[in-house]
Amino acid sequence: MHLNPYGEYAVTLAADLANRPPDSTGELVDRCVDAGIVVDFPVTDDDLADVLGMLDRWSAIADATSDEDRAEQVNLLLTKASAYPRLTNHAGDGWHLHYRDDQQSLAGVLEALFSVGTALHLVGRGMHRLGRCALEECTAIYADTSRNGRQRYCSPKCANRDAVRRHRAR
Repeated sequence: MHLNPYGEYAVTLAADLANRPPDSTGELVDRCVDAGIVVDFPVTDDDLADVLGMLDRWSAIADATSDEDRAEQVNLLLTKASAYPRLTNHAGDGWHLHYRDDQQSLAGVLEALFSVGTALHLVGRGMHRLGRCALEECTAIYADTSRNGRQRYCSPKCANRDAVRRHRAR
């Protein structure tokens, strides 16, 4: 049985898609499949536009300036996206929980996955563990899955660039 397919993997996929939005429905499907999402339902071109809109709403969680605001943004997504949890073995690879209704669109599946996954990530690891890169010219979103919970940059490249800048300023 999968303990939790939501949380870390869902929030890192959401951040990846928000940072590098897919250009086509095919690319969206490929990236979802590469991330381990079973796409065993029809996908249409409407899914791409719906996912891009949902990612804008999801990005508001990363931009929240307080725990209360962040929780409010997550709750807005949860209200729209999730259903009562249910056990499933739809792919034949082990029992796990779904927080969505069956027969949804890819956009609906991702919205449920990202809203529940983000909620689990934030309450399980800390409300501060999602944000925008601290490098002034970078706007990428990061999901902090580090051991110490002090991530401030989207990548080591940005962290190093900022460290060099601070060093030279001294």
